[in-house]
Amino acid sequence: MARSRLEERRRLNNVPEIPTSSMADIAFLLIIFFMLTAVFTSRQGLRFGYPDQDPTNVQPEESVLIKIEGEGQYAVNNQVMGLAQLGGYIQTVLDTNPGKPFIIRPKPDVPYSEMVEVFDLLRQMGVENVSIPTQSEVDAWKAYGYFE
Repeated sequence: MARSRLEERRRLNNVPEIPTSSMADIAFLLIIFFMLTAVFTSRQGLRFGYPDQDPTNVQPEESVLIKIEGEGQYAVNNQVMGLAQLGGYIQTVLDTNPGKPFIIRPKPDVPYSEMVEVFDLLRQMGVENVSIPTQSEVDAWKAYGYFE
């Protein structure tokens, strides 16, 4: 009888458990595995070259200035027109001078998508020289009276 009580006590004290001693090692190996096998994607946006510090690389008097006044409102060399008219104007400029530079000057409150539409239109029409001036370039050109 004494033996059965002892066996019964051992059986009650012996609680089944899951061994977790190597769980941290397994988690670490899984983290390393997923880091090495994950596909890192990078989103491609518009490709722009960094501007030079010298604002003389594209001269405003030699180029076509496209001001984006608002959604669907454009002024090309101070002539107000829509996007469809802009395409025709660009084509006539390219027919006379295929290497003519274009400057895109959006107002600060205009949605970014408007600038992208103009940029896409210029690229579709084969314009190679597109400039979006930095604020320092605009300030330098204002000193010469090119921008208001």
